[in-house]
Amino acid sequence: MEFSSGRARLKQARLAGDRRELYPHSLQFYLDPPTENISLVEFESFAIDRLKLLKAVENLGVTYVRGNESYKTKLESELRKLKFPYRALAEDDYEARRKDHISHFILRLAYCQSEDLRRWFLQQEMDLLRYRFNELTDSLRQKFLEHVNLSFEAVSEDLKNELADELCTSTPGFSMIKVKEQMFYKVGLADAVDLFRARRVFIKDGFAYVPLKDIDAIILNNYRAKLSKALALTARSLPAIQSDERLQPLLNHLSHAYVGPDYSVQKSAGKISLDQIDALSVKSFPLCMRQLHRALRDSHHLRHGGRMQYGLFLKGIGLTLEQALEFWKKEFIRGKVDADKFDKGYAYSIRHSYGKEGRRTDYTPYSCMKIIMSNPPSQGDYHGCLFRHCDPELLKQKLQAYKVPPGGIAQILELVKGMHYQLACQKYFEVTHDVDDVGFSLSHPNQYFTESQRLLSGAREVKKEPSNSGNSQPKSVSQESKNLSSAPTSSSTAAAAAELEGLEAYFTED
Repeated sequence: MEFSSGRARLKQARLAGDRRELYPHSLQFYLDPPTENISLVEFESFAIDRLKLLKAVENLGVTYVRGNESYKTKLESELRKLKFPYRALAEDDYEARRKDHISHFILRLAYCQSEDLRRWFLQQEMDLLRYRFNELTDSLRQKFLEHVNLSFEAVSEDLKNELADELCTSTPGFSMIKVKEQMFYKVGLADAVDLFRARRVFIKDGFAYVPLKDIDAIILNNYRAKLSKALALTARSLPAIQSDERLQPLLNHLSHAYVGPDYSVQKSAGKISLDQIDALSVKSFPLCMRQLHRALRDSHHLRHGGRMQYGLFLKGIGLTLEQALEFWKKEFIRGKVDADKFDKGYAYSIRHSYGKEGRRTDYTPYSCMKIIMSNPPSQGDYHGCLFRHCDPELLKQKLQAYKVPPGGIAQILELVKGMHYQLACQKYFEVTHDVDDVGFSLSHPNQYFTESQRLLSGAREVKKEPSNSGNSQPKSVSQESKNLSSAPTSSSTAAAAAELEGLEAYFTED
């Protein structure tokens, strides 16, 4: 992948002729890395937009049944808003297809770095492809299959009518009416072996007659195999990526980039009294902060990881520096720390987190993904995300102690089992606030607090829907980095316009 100015890119496109030839279809398996030049600004904005899209895909996949009208409508809205291909499509959507192509490879660099990241990225990309494929017309579906070298031939209406009885008998859940409505494909047995073993398809002359509802599973399995291999291959380039000074500031934390509101700005400073914190911890703290508060009250001490996570959260909900010093000092001197030791050691750390010491960095409260992706707690620690770091049985006991209904506990544990940790936290919000649709995507502990207070004060309208489950999106940023959704990490306009080139080497075999 090479990256340069937009003017040079357009010139290259003109020289190459019709630029639609670069992306003949709105869908692809992302087999060939891009080789054009883009600026750092475009690199960053493409990555952030695709991250928002994939997190919307995850959120909608838990909130709605995949493929129903609400799911499709909301996902199309996200694709439109973020300017990605959403239908299959107008002839002038070159820019959307280009953005789709480049942004996929940027996130592939960021999300190849661990097994958990690879698994998450793979699942969201597969769900996105499934939606896009099912939105294609019959003719465009066939063109796409040819485009990705899958020789699945659509069964003609005449042949389908001729085989209608066999197709109805051999395809579970299909009535004669459904056979006539559904499109079928002739698929080689090697590609349909799972369906064949499960006796779910009609076989004739060495071909499986696969309905559309199952053809996407075959395509997704093919895509999964290719993308899994590609992610593993890219992971082999990690040492080179991590030593690349051009990529380090852009990719180092992109895998858990927070793109929500900036909670480092204290909009409610001084509006919360210290006497209110105990009650607020029960009503409006997310589970991670509720645990930290309880541990602090019980043991009158927290280790560094807990003090940072909880202290910055309290800063974000409105505690001033003076309040924070008073709060921590009162609690610590009730334990084994005397006032003099607190003033000489711990007080400095608190002032430092408020930007009053050292480099004067005004530290930002930790977002969900930073907490999830940071070092897990060890014995005696209370920081971290309980949905990510706590044993499921212990988590169940804690939820029972907090009077969470059995049905809610079961839903939360199911989300945890699927590694949807933020979605589990959002479900915890729903069941503890008695709402069925919170109307937002949870990505930050301070967002949890703010939305809880709005709901409890009547400033937010309560939505009660019969069957929606929780939704949420993982987002976060490193403590030292800026909000990636606003400005480039570069320190000047000239730096922002700098070129990145030669990245295609990270996606190819040695």
